[in-house]
Amino acid sequence: MRLFAAVLPPEDVAAALAVEVAALRKLPGADGLRWTGRQGWPRGGAADWHFTLAFYGEVDDDLVPDLSARLERAAHRTAPFELALRGGGHFGHGRVLWAGAEGDLAALRLLADRAESAARRAGVPMGEHRRYKPHLTVARGRAAFDVAPYVEALDGFTSRAWTVTDLALVRSDLPRSGVPGEQPRYETVARIPLGASG
Repeated sequence: MRLFAAVLPPEDVAAALAVEVAALRKLPGADGLRWTGRQGWPRGGAADWHFTLAFYGEVDDDLVPDLSARLERAAHRTAPFELALRGGGHFGHGRVLWAGAEGDLAALRLLADRAESAARRAGVPMGEHRRYKPHLTVARGRAAFDVAPYVEALDGFTSRAWTVTDLALVRSDLPRSGVPGEQPRYETVARIPLGASG
């Protein structure tokens, strides 16, 4: 199955982001981007918007139990921490537009490193290690796109802070219908509490 580890924002934080994204979608040229999340509110699933910690891709079913056990140990070694959505940016000349984070980013990066390390130790093939950049994808473009107005609009956005208390293991099913704009479907397979008492 296609899996990734993530931090999921609480529903009210996602709802605040949805209001911001609705405003972004009214900017000129917004139809040239593929927006993440489900149409309408509430979203189709809690994992629609997420901070990916480590992307595992297709994981052999035989590796999932060991991966889950190692993720549990990684989560238990990480204390709960504060996080909020803040501002935005882009990757790849506007191919990915994202909302950023503020709060205990060192703890978020540590959790991402531990989630990646857990996969490597479980035998999940992982690509080259890259420094973790906290971001929550809100839109993608098929080609280079001038997202400067969108990044500028996101600059003033800040959600309420929340305490991250768990790590989510999420299954991702890619679109199969061929319908333009169809989004991947996400299913939270497990929520693993942070902290030694988890």
